Amino acid sequence: MEKEIIIVGHKNPDSDSICSAIAYAQLKNQQGGGSYVPKRAGEINKETAFVLDYFGVKEPDFLSDIRCRVRDIDYKKVPGVDRNMSIREAYTTMKQYDTTTLCITNEDNRVDGIISMTDIAGSDMDVYDNQVVSHAQTPFRNIVRTLDARVLCGDVDKVFDEGRVSIGANTPERMVNYVSKGDVVILGNRFESQFFAIEVGASCVILCTDSEPNPTILELAIARECMILSSPYDTYTVARLLNQSMPIGHFMKSKNILSFELDDFTDEVKEVMSKERFRYFPVTDHQGQYLGMLSKRNLLALEKKQVILVDHNEKNQAVDGIQGAEILEIIDHHRLGGMESINPLLFRNQPLGCTATILYQIAQENGLELKRETAGLLCSAILSDTLMFRSPTCTAVDRAAAEALAQIAEIDIEVYAQKMFEAGSDLSSRSIEEIFYQDYKTFSTSGKNFGVGQITSVSRAGLQQLQPKVLEFMKEKQKQNPEMMYFFMMTNIIEENSIVLCCGGSARELLTIAYHREIPAEGVTIEGMVSRKKQLLPDLIAAIQQR
Repeated sequence: MEKEIIIVGHKNPDSDSICSAIAYAQLKNQQGGGSYVPKRAGEINKETAFVLDYFGVKEPDFLSDIRCRVRDIDYKKVPGVDRNMSIREAYTTMKQYDTTTLCITNEDNRVDGIISMTDIAGSDMDVYDNQVVSHAQTPFRNIVRTLDARVLCGDVDKVFDEGRVSIGANTPERMVNYVSKGDVVILGNRFESQFFAIEVGASCVILCTDSEPNPTILELAIARECMILSSPYDTYTVARLLNQSMPIGHFMKSKNILSFELDDFTDEVKEVMSKERFRYFPVTDHQGQYLGMLSKRNLLALEKKQVILVDHNEKNQAVDGIQGAEILEIIDHHRLGGMESINPLLFRNQPLGCTATILYQIAQENGLELKRETAGLLCSAILSDTLMFRSPTCTAVDRAAAEALAQIAEIDIEVYAQKMFEAGSDLSSRSIEEIFYQDYKTFSTSGKNFGVGQITSVSRAGLQQLQPKVLEFMKEKQKQNPEMMYFFMMTNIIEENSIVLCCGGSARELLTIAYHREIPAEGVTIEGMVSRKKQLLPDLIAAIQQR
């Protein structure tokens, strides 16, 4: 299978971030060389939802953190085993799956315990008790399978839970000293010894080398409910194998079992593993269902996730865990934000109004055909980012690209953009927190950290109604993080102006320096301001540097 390569925009994504991720994944998949999948780093807003619905495009899956998780590892899909499995079967299963550890699961497929090759070795090396097989409550079925025995009479569903294991190597007169009721007795083809063992009350007689009992012996065994097995192995081999019939549940570790879930991050898993002496650990889903075994070797072979970033190049705007991923490309139209990478990468940054314009250029440069829905997404992104060509960030290249894409998408720009903006302006069902973070980005310059949010609307009354509520929310945020400054743009697309709110630190002073006017506590309306990137952000950075 081709390795998955993620394409994702910034947190609190706008239409450009979402549409560009989807469109670029489609273009890259046309070119081949990988399996490109679009993701989103936040909830989509109503404007973007309208765009996706209009062109019948599925919303990308949410990506909260790009760090590798256990689900990304090719861990061993070793099945869980029953606690009554014999040691011999456990050993065979370990060899089959090339592992040294098995997970014992219950009837609900949850972890009951684990058993390792070391535990199996210990079951043989550290045992000198001829009652250990019964202490382990060994099912007779295990004994039958381990000895490859034939059942001549008796109930194999019973459990050997009392008595010793004895070898009838002496005459009956001598056997009376070490054969008792409930014992399992290993015998050869000797009538007197077989008769005596059954008379004493042995629970099972094991005949070696495929011996057949006398009919009298068989009748007596049936009458006394004594099981008779016939194994093809000699006495030595039967005695040696019998211990291997014991159930692994008797030797398994069942306390303080360390397991990992599919969504656990591998860097955290690696740190925990480094403190443990075990080599294998159970993997479960979020409901505790057992899935397989994870080894330290699996983590050594783990590769970083590969990602392409669109519409941003600042670390604090990127999806969480970006430092643990391999960045292959960055396609953006914003200022340089200091993103670092270990390996060289393709970095395409152009002073245009929208990332989607760059993607349209890429499609043309590579002779790629644009489907109607792809063209529609790219056109929508340009119209959104440039406020239908009203923003100072808009260039002639953006306009030309949008007009060409509109033809492919079969839309009338003015009619479609009006519907799109109206959909985005409907904030009635959203909380103030959702509105504030709808299009919010954080920045850092000259040792100062600040955040800038923005909403756009076609309704002056709607924006004025929200103004005091948003300002109150900003004040609460600033109390939680006193070191942060907050700014918020409430942009009227039709009137081409913005109400700018501020809170925290020297925020009002910076606006005063930037716009040479006294800034009221409730915010200020700045005519002609519609762009965070081209207008407010450069003015704030200049004011910070001047101050």
